[in-house]
Amino acid sequence: MSFLAGCALLVVALTWDGDGFRAHMAVHLTIGMLAPLALALGAPVTLLLRSIPRPAGRAVGRLLARLRGVANPVVTLLLNLGGLTVLYFTPLYAWTTRHPGAQLLVHVHFLLAGYLFAWVVAGPDPAPRRPSVPARLVALGVAIAFHAVVSQMMYAGVFVDLPVPVAEREAGATLMYYGGDIAELLLAVALVSGWRVRRRWPRGRAVAGPVV
Repeated sequence: MSFLAGCALLVVALTWDGDGFRAHMAVHLTIGMLAPLALALGAPVTLLLRSIPRPAGRAVGRLLARLRGVANPVVTLLLNLGGLTVLYFTPLYAWTTRHPGAQLLVHVHFLLAGYLFAWVVAGPDPAPRRPSVPARLVALGVAIAFHAVVSQMMYAGVFVDLPVPVAEREAGATLMYYGGDIAELLLAVALVSGWRVRRRWPRGRAVAGPVV
């Protein structure tokens, strides 16, 4: 259900026909934070491994092992926060409004980066060398603080490169501030809830679930 909800959120975001910077921010939050969280919590890799032959499953496992370079909170933070910085503090946003292809590439980047972050921090799917829960909470705290600072700078019009009306910029910044908080709170709840469930799981049955 969670995976289907993530797909539905993506469809809504990609077919959204609203205009203005506030509509852009709503789409950005959906594609970059809400949809990736729902997709990751749906455990698509686990579902795939349960539905394919064992040789193919081993191939998927080898692929996951090769992702250890990006499957850590530091790299996923850099992908998310770096993309956010480039989009709103350089002329990239203005350029994407004139070039739909570039806008699509930005959407793809935020979707993949958001999914990686949600997967590494709280996803039930197995991940190579996943850090401890406290380390993941620290990474989530950094993301929350960064989003708060960026949204406040955006609201004040400090250093951002957004050729949009002031009212639109402030509305978008407000949506980013509160919408981002909601998405990150949901991610924190998923992390803590999953951790508590695994701690309560009997040792003799632990091998039946994914290793995180």
